[in-house]
Formats: sequence, structure tokens, C-alpha cells
Amino acid sequence: MKYVDEFRQQSLAQRLSAAIAAEVAAGRHYHLMEFCGGHTHAIFRYGVQDLMPENIRFVHGPGCPVCVLPIGRIDSAIQLVEAHDVTLCTYADLLRVPASGRRSLLQLKADGGDVRMVYSTQDALRIARDNPGRQLVFFAIGFETTTPPTAVAIRQAQTEGLENFSVYCNHVLTPPAIQCILDTPPDGESIAIDGFLGPSHVSSVIGSRPYERFAAEYKKPLVIAGFEPLDVMQSVLMLVRQINQGRHQVENEYTRVVTAEGNLKAQRLVSEVLELRPSFEWRGLGEVPDSALRIRQAYAGFDAEQRFRMPPSHAADVKGCECPAVLRGIKRPTDCKLFGSICTPHNPMGACMVSSEGACAAYWSYGRFRDGAISAGEAVV
Repeated sequence: MKYVDEFRQQSLAQRLSAAIAAEVAAGRHYHLMEFCGGHTHAIFRYGVQDLMPENIRFVHGPGCPVCVLPIGRIDSAIQLVEAHDVTLCTYADLLRVPASGRRSLLQLKADGGDVRMVYSTQDALRIARDNPGRQLVFFAIGFETTTPPTAVAIRQAQTEGLENFSVYCNHVLTPPAIQCILDTPPDGESIAIDGFLGPSHVSSVIGSRPYERFAAEYKKPLVIAGFEPLDVMQSVLMLVRQINQGRHQVENEYTRVVTAEGNLKAQRLVSEVLELRPSFEWRGLGEVPDSALRIRQAYAGFDAEQRFRMPPSHAADVKGCECPAVLRGIKRPTDCKLFGSICTPHNPMGACMVSSEGACAAYWSYGRFRDGAISAGEAVV
């Protein structure tokens, strides 16, 4: 692994910018979806868009697990705490996402609910050990990247006989979401996508092979990209070359971390503890088949949905919030009438403004919606 500074050199960024400009075809438009919210923030933080030719457009995808979680799942967690007086632990971003009536887990905590922020599953296990007379539920969320720690925690709890620990599983999977984006959505709204910047951390777990069928069946090139600005720019150059040559392959720019087979040990662990759900609701995408995980019957004693008989809950998004359309790439944050007026990081209307990986948060944090955005000469410093 090289030093991070080597992936942020302005001189190299300018050379890559020139190379991309030389490669793009005049009169042709390139719509490239960065699936992962980490790429969205890198693009805005380092001014990558300012180093692109005008005919390259980044389309922001649904690659933020907090953003794609439907409101009903948060409503169910709130009801769980209120009905069963459990201790609920989860990660920071999720605490502020507004659910029905704009009530969040953080508001529930302010109202007296035992809701706690943790940095890892191990923190949740420790709290459960320290409070044996109280039921603790870990609100698990994330793409494939965070599934191994959840599986470890469940298996650990079983080994220790930790009967007051359970998991509310909300892990979702990347490949089914990409397929859903490529397929025609139920309402018919779609956007032209010429290629994908594939997720990096997810791919370190699942490898590059799961994406090959998208390249073959949908004829869309995909380049797995690292999170640094030069990673993104090199990946754009690779995509442009594929598009110009009429190729549609899976290429791996992030070779320092991602392999074709991925982390086989992590995959085996997840497969032992978790299994596919037949269907799961995504904010912005609707019901997506085989797109999420649940706890296997062998570990059912640690499944909060079974232990507390949690009923399914469905709820509509905040009226006027365009977060679902932003997650599908149909609209940009600035297309939302609430953005920057009613909806700000201090008063978020939707998950895209709350999450550290949300597109709305990226637009706000780096001022991309304001006049006088940074110029190409000032980008990537």
C-alpha cells in the first residue's frame, strides 16, 4: 500500500485530466454512475468533476446503505424500543434519519428510549455483557463490507451463550441493486448509463466476479475504483476507453485491495450465519428480489425479528423529498425543492442529507450547488 498523498497529487491529476480530454469523442456524452457514496464524496471533495470534459457526467447511485433503508424499517426499530423497552445500539448516521412523523432514533433517545451509538459490533456485545438483565438489540446495517462483523458478533454471542443479545438485520447487497438500476423501474423513469464506477470496499469482500454478468448481459462496462481522486480519474479513463472501443468488461483499477475472488474467509463466515431474503424494500428502488440478508435458522435465537415478533412496517417518504429519485440517479440533489431551504444537515428531511455518504450531504458539504465552484486549476490539492 502506497502513501495516500501519492493518490492526491495535483500534477498527476492534471495529466490524467488531459488524457481523458484527449480520449473522449467530440459530440458524444458519457454518463458514468458512481454506485458508492464514498466515490460521490471524493468527486466533490477533490473537485474531480471540474477536471472532466463537459461531456462526461457523473450520475450518483444508491450506494449508501443508510440512504436506501426504507422508513418502515426505522419505524419498526422505534416501536421495538417503545414496546419492549430494549437497549438499541447502532451506528451514528442512522440515528438522525427521520422516520414517520420526522421522528428519528435520536429523538427517541431524547424522549427517554435507551438508544446508543456504537462504533462496532464488539461495542454492542460489550454492552450486552455488562447488562445481563437487559435485552440488547444491534441494528445492523450496511452493504457486503459490514456483513462479516455482524456474522462474527452473532456467532460470538452463541458461543458465549449471550441470551440478551440479538440483531435486527438490515444488510443489503450490491449486485441486485445494480441489476435493478439497469432494469426498467416500475414507474418507467430511467436514465442513460454508459458505465459504472464499481464499489471498492464492497468488492474487497465479494471480489470482481459478481459484476461480470452485468457487463455480459447488459453490455455495460464496470471499473472497480478506489476512493482517492486519482483512483476515480484513472477509472474514468478506463471506462472512456471501453466505451469508445465498444467493449463491456469488468476491469479492476483498485488492484491494491480487490481481487477476482474477494475475501473467501469472510464470504464463508457470512454464508454460515446469514442467508438471502426472498425480497427486501429499498428506498428509491422498491422491492428488490434476493437483495438483502437475514439470519439463518441455526442462529434464530439471535434474530430480533423472530425474538420480538417484529411485524413489517411500511411508510411513505417525506412529502416533497426527492431522495428516492436521487438514489436512482433520476434527479440531482439540487433538483429537490427542499434542498438547502427546508432540508439542511441541521434539519434533514431525508436520509441523503443525513448520511456521511449521501449525495445531498456531499452537495452541501462541498458547496457544489453554489455559484463560483472551484476551478480546474484549484482542484485536487
